[in-house]
Amino acid sequence: MDKILEALVSSSHSVPVKKAIVKKVVEAAEKEVTAEQCQALYTLTTRLIFLGEDAFQKQVGFQVLEAYARYHRADFELFFSKDFVLGLLQQGYGPLDRKDPAVVDYIHGCLRLLISCPSVLDIFSIIQTEILRMVCERPEPALCARLATMLSDFIQCIPREKTAILFCQQLVRTIGYFHCPASQERELREYVDQVTKVSTLLQNIWKAEPVTLLPSLQEVFAIISSTDPSFEPSIALASLVQHIPLQMITVLIKSLTTDQNVKDTSMTQALCRMIDWLSWPLAHHVEMWVIALLKGLAAVQKFTILIDVTLLKIELVFNRLWYPIVRQGALVVLSHMLLSFQHSPEAFHLVVPHIVDLVQSLKHDGLPTSKAFLLHFTELVHCMMYQYSGFPDLYDDILEAIKELPGPGEEKIKLVLNQSAWTSQSNSFASGLLRLPGKSETGKTGLINLGNTCYMNSIIQTLFSATDFRRLVLSLRLNDATANTLMKKLQLLFTFLSHTQRAAYAPRVFFEASRPPWFNAGSQQDCSEYLRFLLDRLHEEEKTIQVLMSAKSNVVSPGNGPSNDTGGETSAEDAGVSPVAPVEGKSEGNDERTLIERMFGGRLSTGIRCMTCNSVSEKEEPFTDLSLAFCPSSSPLQTEGPSEEPRGPCQGAVNGGSEAPEIGPSPKPVTASTTGVQFVPGSSEPPLSVPDLVDYFLAPEILDKENAYFCQKCGSLQRAERGMRVVAAPEYLILTLLRFSYDAKCHVRRKILDNVTIPPLMRLPVHAPPPKHSSSSSSPPSSPLQVDSPESSENLAKKLKPSQREEEEETGLEGDNGMAGGESEVGVWPAARFVPYVLSSVVMHSGMSSESGHYYSYGRNLNGADGAQHHLANPLALGEDPGNGQTEPIALTCSGATHPKQEVEEVCGGQAAGDWLLFNDSRVTFTSLGSVQNVTNRFPKDTAYVLIYRKQDVTGGQNSTGGVTANGMRLGSEPPLQKELMDAVTKDNKLFLQEQELNARTRALQAASASCSFRPNGPDDNEPPGSCGPSGGGGGGGGFNTVNRLVF
Repeated sequence: MDKILEALVSSSHSVPVKKAIVKKVVEAAEKEVTAEQCQALYTLTTRLIFLGEDAFQKQVGFQVLEAYARYHRADFELFFSKDFVLGLLQQGYGPLDRKDPAVVDYIHGCLRLLISCPSVLDIFSIIQTEILRMVCERPEPALCARLATMLSDFIQCIPREKTAILFCQQLVRTIGYFHCPASQERELREYVDQVTKVSTLLQNIWKAEPVTLLPSLQEVFAIISSTDPSFEPSIALASLVQHIPLQMITVLIKSLTTDQNVKDTSMTQALCRMIDWLSWPLAHHVEMWVIALLKGLAAVQKFTILIDVTLLKIELVFNRLWYPIVRQGALVVLSHMLLSFQHSPEAFHLVVPHIVDLVQSLKHDGLPTSKAFLLHFTELVHCMMYQYSGFPDLYDDILEAIKELPGPGEEKIKLVLNQSAWTSQSNSFASGLLRLPGKSETGKTGLINLGNTCYMNSIIQTLFSATDFRRLVLSLRLNDATANTLMKKLQLLFTFLSHTQRAAYAPRVFFEASRPPWFNAGSQQDCSEYLRFLLDRLHEEEKTIQVLMSAKSNVVSPGNGPSNDTGGETSAEDAGVSPVAPVEGKSEGNDERTLIERMFGGRLSTGIRCMTCNSVSEKEEPFTDLSLAFCPSSSPLQTEGPSEEPRGPCQGAVNGGSEAPEIGPSPKPVTASTTGVQFVPGSSEPPLSVPDLVDYFLAPEILDKENAYFCQKCGSLQRAERGMRVVAAPEYLILTLLRFSYDAKCHVRRKILDNVTIPPLMRLPVHAPPPKHSSSSSSPPSSPLQVDSPESSENLAKKLKPSQREEEEETGLEGDNGMAGGESEVGVWPAARFVPYVLSSVVMHSGMSSESGHYYSYGRNLNGADGAQHHLANPLALGEDPGNGQTEPIALTCSGATHPKQEVEEVCGGQAAGDWLLFNDSRVTFTSLGSVQNVTNRFPKDTAYVLIYRKQDVTGGQNSTGGVTANGMRLGSEPPLQKELMDAVTKDNKLFLQEQELNARTRALQAASASCSFRPNGPDDNEPPGSCGPSGGGGGGGGFNTVNRLVF
């Protein structure tokens, strides 16, 4: 029979004839055949299967072998012995190499025929050993896929126990050697199918024997972390990722990122190769593992790896967006890489040139998923352009391409950026020893206390919260000639506060440059005095530059001139300061006011009227702040007499207390054991308000007796009346509450602890200057900006109001010369107009005296147009018709707004708005307007000291500042960073990441019992709002104590 079959397949008969004869041979298998004939047929068919000249001969061999093996199984069992199988696996068949896939296919087919025979168990044992050897020889994908198919059908051939672990490791390594040089789609599909079969085999083994999984994954990492330049692992390893249980991500990533034996170069290689896996078309969850590893590395502060990998692979990840089959996972990884890379625009700018082309392609490719994908991609682009503004040459084409697509709101962008930064990553992979906090949830940056520098920190944060001032400072073009100026250092400090990755920045350079000469470093100081000195320095500095430029160019310095003076702009830039359009006075031919004058400068007119001859002397002076004294009767200090009960709630909880006042009996005043002085925080009178103090400041006073006025007209000392009027309202009104009064008996300065109500909205009476009279005498003009010492300001503001008897006498004596309509006490003044102001920031002082305590501040972003439409809601304050048909005369007093609660919260940022912030050195937290107003009720030692109000637009139009431009930048938005400033921030951000990484490595090497807390400012950062330590404001068990604390 074998001779007939052999002659038939090699004959020249037609294929149909051959098939008919082969059918007869197959049917003859049912008949009885001798053992010799069976062996001869098995030998022939095996030769046809392995060495057949064409597919027909191979097919005939399989058909005949299968038929005779089924009916004569005992004979076939003798033929297909373990020695025969071993020979095939070790030597091949004749000229056919043992690594030929046909050998595995033949064994696979024969095993199916012998599955029920006892001898097959011996063959399984042989195959288990030989399969391990074959895998160690790194077979090609085709052979490996055939092995996987056979092992999937006959799991008895898979190595067991310890050899199973070794087999899985070697199979993983074999996949790492897979490569596909083919470029045709059919060949690529075949290659992907082969890899899938092998990875599926591994999945089945991992499920059957879980102990093999972790060693296999360790082998994967060993392969992809290899630094051998002669070996490049195949991305086919990506096919294994989809089979790894997702619940193992945390354990595996923690093991990798905290393993001290893993070198940075190896981790870098591993991460790069995992990112390459995004190109594998059928791998699921690759993006999840890549992001998990990125977060794990950020959690242990290995920022050098993250920077290197991002810059190296960001373009490759972006290119994957062109391929629909892998673009979803690639976008997830791209978004994480770009959003977390916030210390520099370098990564984003690598992909910027390709964005427009991708957007156009997505718009027109017609795929159903492209529209949703484009929206997500556009949102990412908006976030990045917001983060790195100031590159219009790079972004113009992008904005044009995506202008029709919706973009995220600013709040969403800020939230996404804040949550994505490396320093804000959730540190679930690192131990407590390695945890370092990023920025707070506010996204704002604190200022590190350099040693009793809270007075400076609170003022800097207050000025930074003055939105328009901050924007103007950041928009200044300061060249190399101004590198050492204080304004340049302030600009750089504002830049760091806006863009640093640090949770808290150390302003050492600015502190040394701005510290008044009489301030001793490391000692407590007055924040109000520091603010005056700082503003004066900035003002005088700009004036000096203007003078030098005028002398040099022999023209008036245009630093503050009209914005359309092109030649002036050039000259100013040569001088080191670019022109910034003034906020008011644009109608003047040449406005030479400095930036400080434009933002904080107002003018105050002081008039003195002789009560004998009625001559009036007028003097107009500039001011940058108003120092508001308390009435002489206001004093919280009593050295004798019975104690009084506080009339309001006192102390909240030590750690900040409740927003609402505590209910229950008021506590007794606490007597200080060190001084014997009893402090009574309140009385039965209504609490003072800021408008009350402004009214008291502007109220007329009588100059008499030792304070009598020398009248030039009378030629002698005369009784006189002095009054003050604000004649030019500043953009930002700075109010300093003079809480430190001098006790002549004890020769010390004591703090006035009266609670002062802080209205969110306020109106300041502003008068136009009165016409000049012949009887008036004017004093010489004062300097452009006058900075008074705290003592002189206090004396100026502490005026003695006339008694009721004196007022009656004046009314009777003067008659028509008294106050009537538009005529004031000291002369004829036009009716006042009320300028609305909204609260911008408050500096609080916590402590008992000027020599001790702590400063912190509340602030919010506010520009001149905010809430303007709400300021006309109270017509009575503007002297309009109250509804009874009569016009009520305008009172020449400062008024606080009385808007409904909902309206006030909308305008001023109530708790619902959430835009009030508490700046306490390194700590920045969200707070509310209610907390600002009630802090003294909860913590009696914490009192408002310096307040800043922002002038609002009463016309309903655009604010004068909000409408101007500075260097081409509209002041309604944050200015783009100049290259020099961006470079400085980028450099410091890289340094910060390196510091964090080094710190993390150092901590990891320390003993496990080492402290795991990280506090940039020591123990001062986690206390109640006004606290510098255990005895801070709001501490001490609910009352006062007089532990002498330095001003931090």
